[in-house]
Amino acid sequence: MKIIEVQERTPALIEGLVKLWESSVKATHLFLPEGEIQNIKEYVPQALEEIPHLIVAEKENAPVGFMGIGGQKLEMLFLSPERRGKGIGKALLQYGVERYGVYELTVNEQNPQARGFYEHMGFRIHKRAERDEQGNPYPILYMRMKRGSLPCEWELRQRGED
Repeated sequence: MKIIEVQERTPALIEGLVKLWESSVKATHLFLPEGEIQNIKEYVPQALEEIPHLIVAEKENAPVGFMGIGGQKLEMLFLSPERRGKGIGKALLQYGVERYGVYELTVNEQNPQARGFYEHMGFRIHKRAERDEQGNPYPILYMRMKRGSLPCEWELRQRGED
């Protein structure tokens, strides 16, 4: 596997990443109805074009995962379903942390596998929103890279210790 920083966002690359995105979402975002996935899919090409840093993991010259980074925030990370659990997500995220100083991200609360992965990688919840950024009823967890061992404000409130 190799990690590539995309310089030229060709139509073929975008098309391939949209397909990868869709298969990943269908495997992990079980809370999303098919119609909602198709609605979101319309905006994915634009997001891939506009994200400041698009990084792709390739195996045998085919994308098996990708991430988008804006500033020091992981904006997206998607893996081919058959490649999950093989270290690709970890390699991508470590690349983002090391090269771009990624220390924050958001994750759907209803995607416990992703949440567990990010927690395993050292991120902790610091805030929760009932709705996603588009106002849909999909709660979002805001996570930051663990800094020290003190619980964050959101965790303290959840335990009634604020």
